[in-house]
Amino acid sequence: MCGIIGIFGYQGTQEEARARALRMAASIRHRGPDWSGLFSDGFAILAHERLSIVDVEHGDQPLADKRTGSLLIANGEIYNHLELRKELKKEHDWQTHSDCEILLYLYQEFGPEFVKMLSGDFAFALYDKRKKDYLIARDAIGVCPLYIGRDKEGTVHVASEMKALDPFCEKLQEFPPGSYYIGSKGEFVKWYKPTWAETIPKEKVSLEKLRSALEQAVKRRMMSDVPYGVLLSGGLDSSIIASILTKCRNMRVESGDKEEAWWPRLHSFAVGLKESPDLKYARKVADHLGTVHHEIHYTAQEGIDALPDVIRHLETYDVTTIRASTPQYLMARKIRASDIKMVLSGEGSDEVFGGYLYFHMAPSPEELHKETTLKLSLLSKYDCLRTNKSMMAWGVEARVPFLDKEFLDVAMGIDPSEKMCPGKKIEKELLRKAFVGYLPEEILWRQKEQFSDGVGYSWIDSLKKYAEQKVSDEMLRKAAERFPLHTPLSKEEYLYREMFDGIFRSPSAALTVPVGPTIACSTPTAFRWSKEFAEMSDPSGRAVRIHQQALGGAP
Repeated sequence: MCGIIGIFGYQGTQEEARARALRMAASIRHRGPDWSGLFSDGFAILAHERLSIVDVEHGDQPLADKRTGSLLIANGEIYNHLELRKELKKEHDWQTHSDCEILLYLYQEFGPEFVKMLSGDFAFALYDKRKKDYLIARDAIGVCPLYIGRDKEGTVHVASEMKALDPFCEKLQEFPPGSYYIGSKGEFVKWYKPTWAETIPKEKVSLEKLRSALEQAVKRRMMSDVPYGVLLSGGLDSSIIASILTKCRNMRVESGDKEEAWWPRLHSFAVGLKESPDLKYARKVADHLGTVHHEIHYTAQEGIDALPDVIRHLETYDVTTIRASTPQYLMARKIRASDIKMVLSGEGSDEVFGGYLYFHMAPSPEELHKETTLKLSLLSKYDCLRTNKSMMAWGVEARVPFLDKEFLDVAMGIDPSEKMCPGKKIEKELLRKAFVGYLPEEILWRQKEQFSDGVGYSWIDSLKKYAEQKVSDEMLRKAAERFPLHTPLSKEEYLYREMFDGIFRSPSAALTVPVGPTIACSTPTAFRWSKEFAEMSDPSGRAVRIHQQALGGAP
């Protein structure tokens, strides 16, 4: 993944436009430390900060269509780019082996609707010089971050991160996932409309089909010309991804595929405080799979010291996101120091399969499916944002197979009654059954832990204590005066919001952050499902009574 900047219809001089674009690009250079590129004419300015993963030597951007003059800046990966070459009807002057170059020629032949043909995670801007028009698009779920805004003259700006827009745009917003925007029309078009989002599926689960779909999603994400690894928390989801990745790599090496020769063993990474339950389980998975395992320890003080940088990179003040992102941010620095640029991760599984602990309270299959669909639609503001930005803060790309578009069609097309977990039935049972034999039993049937809990329970306690020291009772009482928009309700929320407002000047920046009651990564739906939630105040998963019951404690 990379960082992109686009300015369209700028009213000043080209010199001023370039200066603005360079300043914007510099603010997101952490996303692309390998090279910088810039194009400008009298209408458009395109800047690109590259993290080279595919075609390291020839894939610099902006990329140009030599025949039409169209230009492209892209962030992300198009996993089916080789298959899509076969769909092209015309001859094209190919310049690279980059997976992104195909976008120029698909646009030329099929127009903006070509985005429906893509299998991948992406955010891109394409400038059509002939028409003096432009196309901006974002992937189905919002794995790649993207923001759009306008300055006081109404000039459209687009960027991978909000910090690039904030100094210049009067209004800005998250670019909606699964959508594209054509400059001449000035409106968003929703291109991603899966059938499962509109209806309640009725298909019975096929464990073989489910397993195969996830394995294919992992294989697609092995597309790389640089060393890569896997994030391993020791929980079910990351462990399944690591097991599939190990199996696929071993098969390729045994078949004589020399692409893996430079990095013959898989490297795994886990992070936590020294007492972290995740570290213990991650070690067991790594031993079972035979990965080269890296255990990264941090202290609560190191995490607290990193908070301002974490909030600047994440561009959020959401409590749960910051709690979970801080250890991931610290881990990313160690990963990059290991000369690894790309990792696979297990985000998205809980949204797909109803894996959060509050799903035990789902009153019906219909309610469960509606909630999983809603959760997926919000991922760009939570887990996708967390994983992408905490990793890319140090120039590490995270790929998420559970959010593969084709896998989602299979997993979200299952009758939701198969995902129900009433009473003591363990969550995500069908996913666990699909991968029997891939992992040790104690990992395969391990109870759900939120990442911010799994890294060590004292981490959250330390954050609360620090917030108590920094935010007085009087400050919290007057929070509505200090923050009339999205007023903080706790001292920890106040602390993060104060840091956020010290970084971002635009009021609309604060409005990109979702707010509302949440426990264990729930939406407000959980408060309708269970009266227990109304009695709780902390978003940590361990605060949920059903988690206490699952661990053998008092109800």
